[in-house]
Amino acid sequence: MERRKLIIIGSGPAAHTAAIYAARANLNPLLFEGFYSGTAGGQLMTTTEVENYPGFPEGITGPDLMEKFRKQSERFGTTILTEDVVSVDLSARPFKVCGKPTCFEADTLIIATGATAKRLTVPGTGDNEFWQKGVTACAVCDGAAPIFRNQPLFVFGGGDTAVEEAIFLTKYGSKVFLVHRRDALRASKIMAERAMHHPKIEIIWNNALIKVEGDKVVRSVTLQDVNTKKETTHPAGGVFFAIGHVPNTSFLGGQIETHPNGYIKVVPGTTLTNVEGVFAAGDVQDHVYRQAVTAAGSGCMAALEAERWLSAQGHHAG
Repeated sequence: MERRKLIIIGSGPAAHTAAIYAARANLNPLLFEGFYSGTAGGQLMTTTEVENYPGFPEGITGPDLMEKFRKQSERFGTTILTEDVVSVDLSARPFKVCGKPTCFEADTLIIATGATAKRLTVPGTGDNEFWQKGVTACAVCDGAAPIFRNQPLFVFGGGDTAVEEAIFLTKYGSKVFLVHRRDALRASKIMAERAMHHPKIEIIWNNALIKVEGDKVVRSVTLQDVNTKKETTHPAGGVFFAIGHVPNTSFLGGQIETHPNGYIKVVPGTTLTNVEGVFAAGDVQDHVYRQAVTAAGSGCMAALEAERWLSAQGHHAG
């Protein structure tokens, strides 16, 4: 079985930034970018226009940005495997990483598998319907897009994230409707009060989304009162899901310590996990910021920390 100094699992900004730094340090990294799960490229692959990533004043599409990341990784010598990792064994050194169908041994491991935004599966919200044509799961990423300007916008959720996104969207939409299927928000008291007192936010209680309709873009949403079952249709220019994310960690089989919400726990200010020689970067360990630029920054940190760890263990680059 081939042994590598460093294996990176993931294919978003964190993974590729780690690969670029590691490759330039002559660590010859191997990167599993995923295949069967459709995750190659990370969440940016489902984002149309990226306008907040530094260095692209005219904006760039998510897939184009990730293609540039990937080419830069390859340019410096990263080996990229288009396979999903199905299992890792962290019980002994070197670690064992198995994809479909390839297995490798690794002295160090960087986990940068990201998180997947939860989406409501209702008619009109699918990939071949209005997803990324007015339906999204990241207001901070997409809210400033021209499509949403001066439009009635609908945010679905009841936690702090939903309130934060609703408030953020008031800068762009004509009005923001925060829709929650219960009669009280789960958000912290201070956030709930901000939403309830905001002049551009209207909370629609006890309602659930049952349909999104439009032409080339979203034009309306149909809600249903969870108690009376009465349906109402509202003009809408945007639908934002704020119902949480799921970190992509199932392949780890519980071998790495996580927070109660499933995100990998790292030593604050570092990418160190509780398993020596294993580092975590990007959204898989970040449930606060969840931005491409912060993910890239933590990918840099992970590569530098992995390089230092290898040096301390007597492994030399090259």
